[in-house]
Amino acid sequence: MSIFQSLIKKEVLHLLRDFRTVTVVLVMPVVLLLLFGFAISTEVNNVKVVAVVEQHTDETKQIIDRFRSNSYFTFEGIVPYREVESVLRKGRADAAVVFRTEDGRLKHQIIVDASNTTMAQTATVYLESVISSATGIPVVANTLYNPQLKSAYNFVPGIMGMIFILICAMMTSVSIVSEKESGTMNLLLVSPVRPRTIILGKLVPYFLLSCIILTLVLVLSYTVLGLPFSFSVINVIWVTILYVVLALALGLLISTIASTQVSALLVSGVMFMIPVVLLSGMIFPVENMPLVLQWLSCIIPARWYISAMRVLMIQQLPVGYVLTEVLVLSGMTLVVLALAIKKFNAKK
Repeated sequence: MSIFQSLIKKEVLHLLRDFRTVTVVLVMPVVLLLLFGFAISTEVNNVKVVAVVEQHTDETKQIIDRFRSNSYFTFEGIVPYREVESVLRKGRADAAVVFRTEDGRLKHQIIVDASNTTMAQTATVYLESVISSATGIPVVANTLYNPQLKSAYNFVPGIMGMIFILICAMMTSVSIVSEKESGTMNLLLVSPVRPRTIILGKLVPYFLLSCIILTLVLVLSYTVLGLPFSFSVINVIWVTILYVVLALALGLLISTIASTQVSALLVSGVMFMIPVVLLSGMIFPVENMPLVLQWLSCIIPARWYISAMRVLMIQQLPVGYVLTEVLVLSGMTLVVLALAIKKFNAKK
């Protein structure tokens, strides 16, 4: 058995000895998926709306003017009907209102992007209220990507973003710091084993644990929670692996900053837990935050990961629609990994 394999075996045995921690780590995703998937609802504003108008009339002009003057909406203009799906897919609008004239009467149809359940529900209610108050005519509403408006669709990507930060970053940082506290890390560093071999030996077990959790989460999501299954799951897996590597790099970086397990937990909590919950879009839409917080959320890895997961898991679109998110996560991974290895080598 090679030295690298011995290090991996040592870390795996260390994890297995702490049976309670491993149990919590495996049970926590299940509990969070079931609780967050069904229990949380939030208010939404600044709904981006486009309109499709087959024939302009005083009535359509009046309704569009109401959209422009209503603080809950951001009117993005008039588009052809053939571009509605493209506009929704690209995120340029959250909803589209189609105006048709049939038998001399104005008909209305609302089309919303239901990949974000909270946004879809609220946008539909707002639009129905404005149109009905202006015309008194019933409205037909269609929901794309999530016809049943299941709240679980919205929160599964958010739970995944939080879980992998917890497992990879927090547990990895604490594990390495505990070795430093006990003095075994110094013994390993002065041994003939290369530092990168030691670090990889510490990180591989947590990577494997994350893969097990990913399998568990996907099985629950596609069975119990009823998310639509397609071959886009392959993209979900490799983008998640990229996010896991980034989280592992963040854990390594924290281990170079913190000197005790308590300080590692505090740093992890401040740097990850609070920002992930509040600024990633997991619960509160980023678009509704003050501009300063929107800019601040750009440095939160979970924001980009959750956004990508909603497109891949719920809308089931090709990976080309999340190229921006993938490139941002890749850049963050390279920067954090390089910084972490540099600081670790400087402290060895």
